[in-house]
Amino acid sequence: MKPWELLGETRTPDGTLLALTRRDREYVILANGKSLMSSRMHGSEEALATIVFKQAGIGESPCVLVGGLGMGFTLRATLDALPPAASVVVAELLPEVVEWNRKTLAPLANSPLDDQRVEVIVSDVADVLASSRDRFDAVLPDVDNGPDAFTASANDRLYGDAGIAAIKASLKSGGIVGVWSAWESKKFEQRLRYAGFEVKVERVRARLKKGGPRHTIFLGRKSGWILD
Repeated sequence: MKPWELLGETRTPDGTLLALTRRDREYVILANGKSLMSSRMHGSEEALATIVFKQAGIGESPCVLVGGLGMGFTLRATLDALPPAASVVVAELLPEVVEWNRKTLAPLANSPLDDQRVEVIVSDVADVLASSRDRFDAVLPDVDNGPDAFTASANDRLYGDAGIAAIKASLKSGGIVGVWSAWESKKFEQRLRYAGFEVKVERVRARLKKGGPRHTIFLGRKSGWILD
């Protein structure tokens, strides 16, 4: 068996070491030596965008925020689901992750950063939300492994009560938030309801029809509309 090849490293603001590695055709990003994401299991991230836009009822020129770039799979699925006049803001905290996606990882998701609809902001997604009142038709925070922070304690800024309030404020009336999580979280579901969202929870496989562990997608709509 071939050894893993180290392709790049960077650190998050809280000191977590992220490493981009490759063995054969599989890419893995490690957080302090633990697997954070793999190019072999990204079906549930793609399902996040598919499910959100099935529910969203978007118009001809929606504005969408993708929080966190990862390996680009959520962004690719978002672009594939949106019309030509859409605009997609990608908030990624680490410039190295953006660079990985422009070069080494680009072929995995068919180079989503090359799409003219995409604007990349190198910033904490929480800061982008705080400066974007009533801007987005949909918000997809795909940061860390979901509400139970894995790489950065600062993720509570996004998934805690204040973060959820910022997400809601950034959404237009009838807008929808979709949150991918590696685990179930009744606490997070309750936070969404407490904030006034109509909430629905989906469970999907990491490899979709090919199986893999089950992941959770939280959906919340800003308004009195009922999620189907």
